[in-house]
Amino acid sequence: MTQIDTRSQFTAKLMRPAQPAGELPWAFVILPKSASNKLPRRGRTTVEGILNAQPFQAMLEPDGQLSHWLRLSQALLSATGLQSGDMVTLDIWAIEQEPEPDAPSDLREALAAAPEARTIWEETTVLARLDWIHWVCSAKQAKTRAKRIKDACSMLASGKRRVCCFDPSGFYSKALSAPKSVV
Repeated sequence: MTQIDTRSQFTAKLMRPAQPAGELPWAFVILPKSASNKLPRRGRTTVEGILNAQPFQAMLEPDGQLSHWLRLSQALLSATGLQSGDMVTLDIWAIEQEPEPDAPSDLREALAAAPEARTIWEETTVLARLDWIHWVCSAKQAKTRAKRIKDACSMLASGKRRVCCFDPSGFYSKALSAPKSVV
C-alpha cells in the first residue's frame, strides 16, 4: 500500500477568536485549500506539526468551505512565543492512524445505558465513532444535541454503524465553520 504524502508547509496569520469572557486565550489559523486537499478527509482530522520549532498534535476542524481550521492552545502559543496577529509558518501532516476519540460525557452515559448501542459502538471503526461524536457535538442547541444522542443510540442499537445524512465537512449543510475572528 502506498503512503499518501499529506505534508504541507504554509504561512498564515494567527487569528484571535471572538470568545466568551473568562475563557483562556487561544488562536486559530485557516488552512489554505492546497494544504487541506492533501489530507485524508474533509471532516475532523488529526495532524502532527511543527510551529516555531515546537512539535504539536491537534485535531483540525472542517471550516464548511472544503478546508480546515486549526485551534492553537494557549499552552502552544506560550511555548512558541506567538500571539494573535503574528504571521507563522506551519508544517503539518496527517497522523497515520486516528487516535480513539474522546466521546462527550452525555453520549458516554447514553451508551452505557443502552447495551445494544454500546456493543455496535465498540465494534465500529475509529473514524465512524469520530463522525458520530462530530454529529452530536455539531448540534447548536441543547434540545437538538439531546435528540441526536437519543437517535444515535437508537440507530446503533438497530445495527447502524455509520451516521447517515451528516456532512462532516459542513460544506453541503453549512453546519460547520471556522470561528469568527476579531484580529
